[in-house]
Amino acid sequence: MPETYYIVPEDQHNALVTAAYRHRGYTADEASEAARFCASATRHGIRTHNGIKALHLDHLFGSGGKGCVPGAKIEEKPSRFDAVKIWNANRKLGQPTAYRAIDEAIALADRHGTGTVAVDNAFHYLWGGGYVMEAAQRGYIAYTCCTAALAEVVPFGGKFPTLGTNPHSWGFPTTDAIGYPIVIDWATSVVAMGRVQQLKREGKSLPPNAAVDKDGRPTTDPDAAVALLPFGAHKGYGLSLINEIVGGLIGGSLPTIRNRWENVGAGEKGTCCFYFQVTHPEAIGGAFAQGRSQKENVKAVIADVLGHGNEACLLPGQIEAEFAKKTAAAGGLLFSKAEVEAFNELAAEAGQAPWNPEDFKTATF
Repeated sequence: MPETYYIVPEDQHNALVTAAYRHRGYTADEASEAARFCASATRHGIRTHNGIKALHLDHLFGSGGKGCVPGAKIEEKPSRFDAVKIWNANRKLGQPTAYRAIDEAIALADRHGTGTVAVDNAFHYLWGGGYVMEAAQRGYIAYTCCTAALAEVVPFGGKFPTLGTNPHSWGFPTTDAIGYPIVIDWATSVVAMGRVQQLKREGKSLPPNAAVDKDGRPTTDPDAAVALLPFGAHKGYGLSLINEIVGGLIGGSLPTIRNRWENVGAGEKGTCCFYFQVTHPEAIGGAFAQGRSQKENVKAVIADVLGHGNEACLLPGQIEAEFAKKTAAAGGLLFSKAEVEAFNELAAEAGQAPWNPEDFKTATF
């Protein structure tokens, strides 16, 4: 069903989001980079990680809790490996930390063919796909995973949540081949807890095998759901477990106390971890059939996947790329009426002038 959006100039959006972060004590650079990320998410139709969600998360777990320290400085730890950086983020805001990490991983890949940045003691960076997408747009293969803000997912066969929703994000430099980067970005739970809360408000049922009750039994009743299930049973469990193990190797502490500060005892940590890895395509190029170049070979592979009657299939990243085209055609960022109202609540908090919906043009898709 078509939806009507208000078209908000990106500069106006960024000014409000920046002011909201500044009001909470963040530096000008932190606030600006947070706004940049929120605009990117909105531009690509990622409404679950726009400025409203980012500032709500900050209120719950960041500057409003103990998970974030405005103005924190990243500390580089010793590493004997030239292509690897290890950082203690000291609870710095997630978006500027992640932007610095992906830029550093790209610089390492330019020198060594591949680059890794491991970040400990961080605040959640939100939409991992946004960072690998930017790297892919610059011509690199990029991967990131992180430990989610909370442990809300039970392991396969279990009943107590000991895992996060733990996303994985891959970006591939396929713009020359298809016009946009392929971005494969997924959480490892069937649904997010926010979806459970939404269905509860709407009086609707959960999909099967998405959540469990207090006894670990699958339930479709959002009122009874206390934890989430991994997608794909044991397969999603394994993917979620990867993030916790990588986080544990970096320095992350117990998943069940992450951002639950009332349970974080002396000497423990309640913060998240990131992992970024970037590879320069030239570092892995070999010999290609029919004398094709590397880019030509990638294009041929994608064409084969989408051939043979599969021409109507979508590629990961295609929906985001198409929404970005709609955003560009509209000439501003697209927000629903409810989202504009939510931004005005943030404006009131930060002492900024509210947005007047009558000042904005609209677009319907």
